[in-house]
Amino acid sequence: MTLAFSRRLAVVAGIFLPLAETARRWHQLAHLSMWPAWLDDILLGAFLLYGAWRVGRDQITGQRFLAAAWGCACGMGYFSFFGQLARLDLPDPSSLPSAWVVAGKGVGLLLALAALFAALRPLKAPAR
Repeated sequence: MTLAFSRRLAVVAGIFLPLAETARRWHQLAHLSMWPAWLDDILLGAFLLYGAWRVGRDQITGQRFLAAAWGCACGMGYFSFFGQLARLDLPDPSSLPSAWVVAGKGVGLLLALAALFAALRPLKAPAR
């Protein structure tokens, strides 16, 4: 896994997560009490896109931003996955089967962990 993999996945996840969460909670957007469950994915998507953009500008200085974004994604993904797993018997807001949602979150968490490890790998020194 490379920094390029981590960056590409950050772009995909940065776009996909806010769109998927908006579709999943579309019927709840009128309820202000549900906005934190929706806005966290918007902020995470922005953070991932910012990290990917910074790496695109300069790998050395951008690497820490991308790693930080993936660290946040792993933390949020951990809470989301295990929280959903604990509520497996309850219906999901999307009306998809909860087992499908928890499986998707599990795959997302594994990808985020792989991207975090790729973002933390030391960069090769430029050839002299």
